[in-house]
Amino acid sequence: MMTNETVSRLDQFFAGFTREITPLLLLDYDGTLAPFRVDRSKAHPFKGVREMIARIQQQTRTRVVVITGRPAREIGPLLRGFPPVVPQPVEVWGLHGAERLHADGKYELRLAGAETQRTLDQLREFLRHNNLGGEFEDKPNAAVMHWRGSSARTARFIERRTREIFAPYAERDGFTLLEFESGLELRTGPNKGDAVRVLAGELAPGTPVAYLGDDVTDEAAFDAVSRLEGPHLSALVRAEARATKANVWLQPPTELRAFLKGWLKAASRQRARRRVEIASQHATRVAS
Repeated sequence: MMTNETVSRLDQFFAGFTREITPLLLLDYDGTLAPFRVDRSKAHPFKGVREMIARIQQQTRTRVVVITGRPAREIGPLLRGFPPVVPQPVEVWGLHGAERLHADGKYELRLAGAETQRTLDQLREFLRHNNLGGEFEDKPNAAVMHWRGSSARTARFIERRTREIFAPYAERDGFTLLEFESGLELRTGPNKGDAVRVLAGELAPGTPVAYLGDDVTDEAAFDAVSRLEGPHLSALVRAEARATKANVWLQPPTELRAFLKGWLKAASRQRARRRVEIASQHATRVAS
């Protein structure tokens, strides 16, 4: 059950939906829309989440954007499912904001400077042949080591050795060390907060914006959302609470689905009011 404070904050946020403005729903993927899986290709959304996003797309004017640490092109197939449930492609910012895959298929990639990229390439080449017993993920802008599914002893070893290797790089300009659920990522380039700021700069004043995320990598986005002037909300979506910059805590999947239902209701009401207003204006013109 949501706390009274959470319900109050959600009600206050949804009350900011107006007839004229398209709200923006920003979503992390792993841990937020879908449970973590050792085989990340099988990390399908929580039951009912695909269907709720589809209804939000079909019945409201909402702009839906996914901001993820994954490569951007991995999200579409997971979110649509088979047979497809989500009817329209969504915009995806991948690699924590280094990639932008627009809903119309246009693709953008922002990489580090040449020297920083060469240094990263050397590290990635080393880890391709020395994965320390973990799962090495090779990204254009990052070197990532996962240990999800390993025994506790093996996980501690992989984490310790990965930190030893990544630490000298993390002290250099242009590199950032990110901790996430069962893994470490040494990366270059923008973060999720940067992605939120770019998107916010494209919005009309007063646009309602919400960001849902679960991990410490989402804290930069929570912070960016908290600085917006219009109606805004940030939600930590995870089974257990932790220290966070988010406004509210939602336990998946039940409270996540409840939030999406609340969004659908508020945005549908917004659209219905707009239809009534247009019909009234038309009737007035005909009568005159």
